[in-house]
Amino acid sequence: MNEIKILSLTKDYIRKTFLDEGTGHDYFHIERVVVNAKKIVEKENANAFLVELAAWVHDVGDYKLHGGIDKSEELIREFLTSIEVDEKTINKVIEIVSQVSFSKGNKPTSIEAEIVQDADRLDAIGAVGIARCFAYGGSTGSVLYNPENKTKNSSSIQHFYDKLFTLKDLINTKTAKVIAEERHQYMENFIQEFYREVEP
Repeated sequence: MNEIKILSLTKDYIRKTFLDEGTGHDYFHIERVVVNAKKIVEKENANAFLVELAAWVHDVGDYKLHGGIDKSEELIREFLTSIEVDEKTINKVIEIVSQVSFSKGNKPTSIEAEIVQDADRLDAIGAVGIARCFAYGGSTGSVLYNPENKTKNSSSIQHFYDKLFTLKDLINTKTAKVIAEERHQYMENFIQEFYREVEP
């Protein structure tokens, strides 16, 4: 099967599977990651097909969507096999996806993994990142803000310090670093305004 057909079938599968997902990991998040990845790959020397395919499936089987159990390798392999992707490509995609997640803490071992990781992290910061932070917090029952509790995972606002403010310095590619700087500054401005409004 040719690459265009594989990508088309994958996009259809992702749309059907993730369209109504409510934690901020929905179809449109994945689509934005793909768009980010394609922008980055234009300026980096990488396999564009592998980057786009891995970007489309990077949330398939994610532990956050499966009760804390990581099913990524199992479900990605099952889907890609069903559309007759060759074994070598499947293994490369699974390797890339295994290195994307912030929580797993795995460092990318290829330029393709660096690009997909950057593309995903760019969607976690800036205006969209702020919106996704609160969407995810609401879906898990997290409080918006508790000035008396600043321990890890204590509120959606605390998540900025636990994760979002750290992402700018974890970006791999030059192309993504430029975008990340601007989005990071937007979050800094938001938090300043938030405290101005909530503090006596």
